[in-house]
Amino acid sequence: MGNRLSKIYTRTGDDGSTGLADGSRIDKDSPRLEAIGSVDELNSIVGMVLSHDIAESIRHYLTTVQHDLFDLGGELAIPDHSIMNAGHTLTLEQWLDKLNEDLPYLKEFILPAGGKATSSCHLARSVCRRVERRCVTLNRQEKINSAIITYLNRLSDLLFVIARTLARAEGGTEVYWDRDNNTSGTPS
Repeated sequence: MGNRLSKIYTRTGDDGSTGLADGSRIDKDSPRLEAIGSVDELNSIVGMVLSHDIAESIRHYLTTVQHDLFDLGGELAIPDHSIMNAGHTLTLEQWLDKLNEDLPYLKEFILPAGGKATSSCHLARSVCRRVERRCVTLNRQEKINSAIITYLNRLSDLLFVIARTLARAEGGTEVYWDRDNNTSGTPS
């Protein structure tokens, strides 16, 4: 493939702009760059989840997700280019169905807590929701591939279910939200 990055610093972004993959330049705080940067952040957090001792099936799912996120970010970096499609979302749905088979029915909200892998996965899920919001904002200004938003919506669901699965694998239990819990600082 040759050298893709022979020089890490270029100084071309010192003015607050950056180059897209099509050669155009945009402001670093533009909605498109906010979306791209958020995708990169999410991919990094998925990498954090992968740094833990997790089941090989979950490792496979999350590694595939990392590749998908790289493609998704690449698509955002090339306006009017499409990589993501309904097949990406269908794969996530199949994984969701498989993982949900072994989980008890959820009757209450759960707190985003648990062991290290579980908590990392909850963090990935919440960042995924932000990525989705950034892409919705971008889509309002300039149309993007609708498969991106659908994929991100389903990915946050998958990350939630993986977090539930990891909680069990880590020997923990889910902490249910207690609406009557008086821990707001008000003495009882």
